[in-house]
Amino acid sequence: MKAVPAFLALTLAACATIEPPPNTGPTAGLGQYAFVDALRIRPIEVVEDSRCPAQVQCVWAGRLVVRARMNGPGWTQVRDFELGVFQAVDRYRVTLVSAEPQKAAPGEIDRAAYRFTFAAEVAP
Repeated sequence: MKAVPAFLALTLAACATIEPPPNTGPTAGLGQYAFVDALRIRPIEVVEDSRCPAQVQCVWAGRLVVRARMNGPGWTQVRDFELGVFQAVDRYRVTLVSAEPQKAAPGEIDRAAYRFTFAAEVAP
């Protein structure tokens, strides 16, 4: 009977070392996958991040453009997404709806810190 508790303890210890599951939501960092509807979207590079830094008054708000590879049912495309602007992709309207972190002055944002959230809907 002592073997059963020892086996159970080893089994539970092994479970604690399992890697977390891959991202299954609409938000992803560079090189990761976001899943929206039937689409898999992988941000691959920040093309432009000229957003106005937080706590600063700017004449122009600037923009964020992210290049992403999208996989849908039977197709793959690479597109540049501007924050808040939808694009027609196959039968979907895909939008980069938010990006973190907010730009701060001065300096650049570390590539690993970026998180992008996408939304998609079937085009009317």
